Amino acid sequence: MAPRVVVFDYGSGNVHSALKAVEAAGASVTLTNDSDLALEADGLLVPGVGAFATVMSGLREARGDSLIEKRLAGGRPVMGICVGLQVMCDEGLEHGVRTEGLGQWPGQVTKLDAPILPHMGWNTVEVGSGSVLFEGVEEERFYFVHSYALTQWDLPGGGPLQEPIVTWSTHGQRFVAAVENGPLCATQFHPEKSGPAGIRLLRNWVRSLGNS
Repeated sequence: MAPRVVVFDYGSGNVHSALKAVEAAGASVTLTNDSDLALEADGLLVPGVGAFATVMSGLREARGDSLIEKRLAGGRPVMGICVGLQVMCDEGLEHGVRTEGLGQWPGQVTKLDAPILPHMGWNTVEVGSGSVLFEGVEEERFYFVHSYALTQWDLPGGGPLQEPIVTWSTHGQRFVAAVENGPLCATQFHPEKSGPAGIRLLRNWVRSLGNS
């Protein structure tokens, strides 16, 4: 039986490509903001298009913040895409305005120091050691569209906690391209727009849901 994935519908742009890509990766996919369905699903996908503050506003209005917290507290997998990665951090700084994030990871999302913005197009990544998401696509390029990013990582492992696996990329400066942190993972790039490599990455995530 195919793992059940809910793409969380909180008003984040066009999510049609994400739905199709997760379906192509082998999941049974539903687009909804129904809390019960989202809590019970094998995996929750949090898309993110636009500004940090707008995404956070939409998530809070749809009670996505408490939903994500509940899933992670129970070890239930959550995956964020693009701004869906950024809002997992403590805060975002855009146009001089600070917006509180979900606080799952430390750090502030800031504007990339790069000669050309947005960072739009295909780029390589430096895959973190032990990655499950990037198995089989370590040398591939992925599709990015963003001007802001998390450029520092300050969450080491320790005690019973496994050290997060962080994948990096560079555009003007080095930034976090993906994180795998127990049940919570996210990518700054768009796997649903990254062709066969993106589908393979999503398939790796979908397959992992059966082990959670």
